[in-house]
Amino acid sequence: MDGAGSGAPPGAEQTRRLVLAGSAGAVQRSRDFSRQALLSWHWLPALDADWQAVVEDVLLMVSELVTNACLHAPGGPRELRLRWDGARLRVEVADASPVPPRLRPYADPGRPGGHGLRVVDRLARGWGSQPDDGGKLVWLEVPAPRVPAPADGHGERSGGPEGFGWD
Repeated sequence: MDGAGSGAPPGAEQTRRLVLAGSAGAVQRSRDFSRQALLSWHWLPALDADWQAVVEDVLLMVSELVTNACLHAPGGPRELRLRWDGARLRVEVADASPVPPRLRPYADPGRPGGHGLRVVDRLARGWGSQPDDGGKLVWLEVPAPRVPAPADGHGERSGGPEGFGWD
């Protein structure tokens, strides 16, 4: 079986929203909020090291998008949205700047800054931006983690987190 348990019927999208006012504490609040959403959607606790890596990548990318809004948009980020449909997770960060983000040429790895979108570009299945209420919405998408194969390699896995379709 591919994909994480959604806690919802297949194809039913669930959305979590966090309204953000200013940059102070926005990154940590966004990470904590995202962690709670992933917990409610049964991405956590992770079932194996590969799954944990996907979760950590998601939290890193949330941090990068929110940080970019803190640094480059007047007033910082306005809202973080997480959309989960059982097959993919979409992360969206809205801010007041209409200027779309741009992937910079490779920055000096020894200097801070300029790496956030490069990280997103490498880890996400896709990303982009679109106009949103006078500003913009920067989004990224990642596929659901793969459910690990049964330890014995035979038959269906039994006993697992609720919502994973396991017996």
